[in-house]
Amino acid sequence: MTTSFTPVISATGLYTPPDSISNEELVASFNAYADQFNAEHAAAIDAGTVEALPHSSVEFIEKASGIKARHVVSKAPILDPAIMAPRLPERANDEISILAEMGVAAARQALERAGRDAKDVDAVLCACSNLQRPYPAIAVEIQDALGIEGFGFDMNVACSSATFGIQTAADFIRAGNARSVLVVNPEICSGHLNWRDRDSHFIFGDVATAILVEEKSIAPASHWDILGTKLKTQFSNNIRNNFGFLNRTSPDTRDTKDKLFIQEGRKVFKEVVPMVAEMIGQQLDRLALAPQDLRRMWLHQANAGMNRLIATKVLGHEPTADESPTVLDTYANTSSAGSIIAFHKYSDDFKPGETGVICSFGAGYSAGTVFVRKAA
Repeated sequence: MTTSFTPVISATGLYTPPDSISNEELVASFNAYADQFNAEHAAAIDAGTVEALPHSSVEFIEKASGIKARHVVSKAPILDPAIMAPRLPERANDEISILAEMGVAAARQALERAGRDAKDVDAVLCACSNLQRPYPAIAVEIQDALGIEGFGFDMNVACSSATFGIQTAADFIRAGNARSVLVVNPEICSGHLNWRDRDSHFIFGDVATAILVEEKSIAPASHWDILGTKLKTQFSNNIRNNFGFLNRTSPDTRDTKDKLFIQEGRKVFKEVVPMVAEMIGQQLDRLALAPQDLRRMWLHQANAGMNRLIATKVLGHEPTADESPTVLDTYANTSSAGSIIAFHKYSDDFKPGETGVICSFGAGYSAGTVFVRKAA
C-alpha cells in the first residue's frame, strides 16, 4: 500500500532592509557621475572617440519600468558617484553571513505565522539569484542558525529560483522525504547591478522572502493547497551575468560590463511575455481551470509593462490592481523574491476556495508557476 503525502504552503515570511533609495535620489547620483565622466573625457568626447553619457530622469525610469523606489542593504555607497556599489564590512568566518542573516529573518517570520518551531522543519532550500559564496552552502548556514536538523542546499535558477524551490520542496514531501521544508530567498541584487549603466541602474533592490512548504496533515488551518506546479527553461543570452571565480585571472576583469547584470530588454520583453502567458494557459487547461477562476495573479516583479501584458493575455482583459498587484513601485525588481513579496502582501483577503497563481520568469530563460487555493 502506497502512502500519499500532500504538500501545501503553510506560511510566508518577508524581510525588508530599512534603507530605501527613491528615483529622485538615484537620478541625482547617476547624473553627478555622468557629469563627472563627461568632464574628465571632454577632449575625447569632442574628438568623437568617446560617447558622452546622457542623464537619467525620474520620468524615464518610471516609464521604462514602473519602479519608484528600491530597498537596499548599503545605501550611502550606492549613491556616492565615486563608488556606486554596495560596500558591506567583511565578516569573520565565525559570524553569520549577511545573506544568511536576511534569510533567517524571513524564515523566522514564516515559522511564526505558521505557529511552527524551527525544530519541526526537516530541510532548508536557499533559492536565489546571487549567492554570497560558492561554499559552504548558505542554506546549511541558515539551517544551523535556526537550529534545524536534517539537510539543506543552495539552488539558483535566477528570477525563478523561488518557484523552482517550491516545486522541489513539494516533491520532497510527496516522496515522503520531508514533512516540513523552508524555501528561503535572500536577494542582494544591488551587488550584481551596474549602477553606472543608464539603461539598467534603476532595476534592482534587496530583500529576503521565505516559504514554508509542509505536508497537509500538519499544516495550519489557514494553509494554501498547491493545485499544481510547472517549470520551464529555455536557454537565452538576453539576460546574463558572467561574474564567477574563474574571472579572477585579471585585476581588471571585475570592472568589465558583462561581469555584472546585462540584458537585451526589448528581446526579453518580446520573447518572455508570450512564453509565460502560454505556460500559464497550458497549466490552467491541465488543472481544468478557466482564466476567470483566477482570483489573483502574483507575477514576478520585473517590469510593469510585462506584467500588464502577461495578465492581459491570460485573463482576456487588462488586469485591475486587485487581479495583478504590484510591489515593483516600492521594492523594484528583487529577482526570485518578487512574486513571493506580492503573494505575502496581497493574499490575506482570500476566502476559502479562491484560487490564484504565483508566477516567476527571468534569466535562463526560466519560468515557474505555482497554482494555489485557499484551504476551506
